[in-house]
Amino acid sequence: MKSDELALAGDDGSAERDELSVQLDEYFSWLKVERGLSTNTLSAYRRDLLRYATWLRARGIADLNLVGESEVFAYVEGLKRKRNEEGGAKYAPSSVARALVAVRSIHRFCVEEGLSTIDPSDDVGAPRVPQGIPKALSEEEVLELLGAVEGESPGALRDRAILETLYATGMRISELVGLDRADIDLDDRLMRVVGKGNKERVVPVGASARGVLLEYLQNGRPQLEKPTTRRVPGDPLFLNARGGRLTRQSCWRIVTKAGNKVGLGGRLSPHVLRHCCATHMLDHGADIRVVQELLGHASLSTTQIYTLVTPERLSSAYDLAHPRAGRSAALRRH
Repeated sequence: MKSDELALAGDDGSAERDELSVQLDEYFSWLKVERGLSTNTLSAYRRDLLRYATWLRARGIADLNLVGESEVFAYVEGLKRKRNEEGGAKYAPSSVARALVAVRSIHRFCVEEGLSTIDPSDDVGAPRVPQGIPKALSEEEVLELLGAVEGESPGALRDRAILETLYATGMRISELVGLDRADIDLDDRLMRVVGKGNKERVVPVGASARGVLLEYLQNGRPQLEKPTTRRVPGDPLFLNARGGRLTRQSCWRIVTKAGNKVGLGGRLSPHVLRHCCATHMLDHGADIRVVQELLGHASLSTTQIYTLVTPERLSSAYDLAHPRAGRSAALRRH
């Protein structure tokens, strides 16, 4: 059995899939594709959550909807009480904290994705779950990235359009690969995006992204079309080499390949470009509620997570606004 299938099987090695298996599968896929985590980090999450799943199934629980706060608390306390052969703690405090981070993360994910209706870990005293939001690239680094794809081949035209669109709109890769040609109106520089929960929003398209999209549509996409493309549901905007709809995994590889070319290495994923879009807009004075609408967040608090205040913007705002910051006080003296 492949390692990726471990989360889908019962603990006895059978191929039976219960609701917990489905929930784990969806979460691991999100970690890999949407967050672009490293192999080591993915392995750590998988190890912690398969241990959690084993503990739940041993108590007859095979669905995260059936987990209550008492179960989460008991699981954590059980990890703390585990002893090794020498009688010492089997898990270091940092290991217990990391395990609880993983538990809280999957429960939160399942609620946000509609796979579960409750988050029993929300009020369990524990270290806060790291948001996993990577540091935004600088504007100079983004410009280097956008210029990383060279050539005029159909694939190069498509890849440039993908990079520009992700940065221009801040959309998720799942939203980008789900775009159909009918969803874009380049005359009015608008796109219709279908987000989580099938919620639609309209996002603007900047002049730079509009230009590369037009070039792709005129000179790239027609060459990627195949006889089978007519049978692809929805008339996809971005096609793969076989004429089908581009997948999330392929889009992720396109972005990371461009990042490697300009020395960004593991710092880059489509999620980073979403974060860059929001952060750079705020740096240039955009209202956070406008960014909330652009990203498709139902809650403003979610937008605040994606758009962490940069140290530079914090210092600048402080210097200008605080009466005893130094710069403003000096201006008043003169």
